[in-house]
Amino acid sequence: MQDDEHLGSAFAVLRVTTQLLDGIQQGLARRGFDDVRPMHGFAFVRISAGDATVVDLADYLGVTKQAAGQLVEQLAQRGYLTRKPHPHDGRARLLALTPRGHACTRGAEAAAAETVRAWETTLGREDFDALSATLATLVVPGRLRPLW
Repeated sequence: MQDDEHLGSAFAVLRVTTQLLDGIQQGLARRGFDDVRPMHGFAFVRISAGDATVVDLADYLGVTKQAAGQLVEQLAQRGYLTRKPHPHDGRARLLALTPRGHACTRGAEAAAAETVRAWETTLGREDFDALSATLATLVVPGRLRPLW
């Protein structure tokens, strides 16, 4: 029975994560950003931190350099990022979010807040605060990235 409870908790965390990602995707679509996917958002996190190259992005996302290069090409074509010459490495390009990329990031943040606000409505303030405190105890600081 104990393992069933632990497994049930694990699946509940995965389901709530899925609900959060779905809420962000739906919120982005309502805001006119229907051409981005969750992986793009994780890429935006690294790019917005500054001094990101394709190699940095690949390392951050845990994908190959080729996969990161394809992702960067897609995002550049869609107007979310630019590539500029690296001041210290002639072979590399620095990635930066465009105004559209920043607007998409703000939209994702707003959609995430809306999704979580709905959880607070469902749980009530006291239970929501308890959930938030429990999550803060469990979460280990680190990169916000998908695990493949």
